[in-house]
Amino acid sequence: MHSLIAFLKTWTLPIAILSGAVSYFIYTAIPLLAPYKALTLDIIGFVQPALLFSMLFVALCKVEPSHLRPHLWHLWLLLIQGGLFCLLAFIAMQASMREGLEGAVLQGTMMCFICPTATAAAIVTQKLGGGVEGVVTYTVFINILAALLIPAVVPLVHPQQGLGFIHGFWVIMGRVFPMLICPFFAALFVRYVFPRFHRCVVATHDLAFYLWALSLGLGIAVSTKSAMHAHGGWALFAGLALASLLSCIFQFWAGRVIGRHYGESVSGSQSLGQKATVFGIWASYTFLDPVSSLAPGFYSVWHNLWNTCQLTRRSRT
Repeated sequence: MHSLIAFLKTWTLPIAILSGAVSYFIYTAIPLLAPYKALTLDIIGFVQPALLFSMLFVALCKVEPSHLRPHLWHLWLLLIQGGLFCLLAFIAMQASMREGLEGAVLQGTMMCFICPTATAAAIVTQKLGGGVEGVVTYTVFINILAALLIPAVVPLVHPQQGLGFIHGFWVIMGRVFPMLICPFFAALFVRYVFPRFHRCVVATHDLAFYLWALSLGLGIAVSTKSAMHAHGGWALFAGLALASLLSCIFQFWAGRVIGRHYGESVSGSQSLGQKATVFGIWASYTFLDPVSSLAPGFYSVWHNLWNTCQLTRRSRT
């Protein structure tokens, strides 16, 4: 059993990607399921946010509040993520850039930058010899920033018919803010009010891992649906793949450069570069051009490949 779990953990990324893509094709190939497509999308629309909330809740339950200390390098990383997100949004807001290949690529790249730090970033940082507390603290900060910026900017970039800016802001805020911020307060509440339940959550070492695997599979299935209904062809896929790769390289590099200045090169690099791509896929599909969800899907491949290379290289030293 332990060897099976070890195998699944080692190959989680390809298994989740393959399972998500294959499940979409199997579902669409069964005629009996055709009448239930709308219901299935509604179920996924409910399950995905619930899984994201649960993943963040479990991760934050394991964090000591006293260890959450802000540092100056956190501010620089927040400025990079928020600033580039807003800059790309400004470019995308130009009338000629909102639709088509350019619009989808810009929207996908936007989400690659504002996407919060992955809950697993602290684990990878620890294995690479970095400071875990700084990564966890930044994860909380970037979730707050994303919860504020996404509702404020997305309605300007991708207006929805019959939904004005103010209404759109509150609709998106109502869906994003609770999912990113409420887990933190829920974890604090459980820690001090229900300590026995809190200990049970902390004792579940692999729960967050299984939730992440399921979320990633669902996210890839949604991205596959967007890809199959996209009209941009290979040029669109190549543009999204290249944009996500360049944003991944830049963020790992910029995080390392800034972090090195404060003696936190590993923590800075992982905080900025390792993303909660499942959230990015969900947010892109839900609030932007659905095909833009392919960008965080590709990003998931790039940042996991880089982390695999880093961990392999460290294990040999």
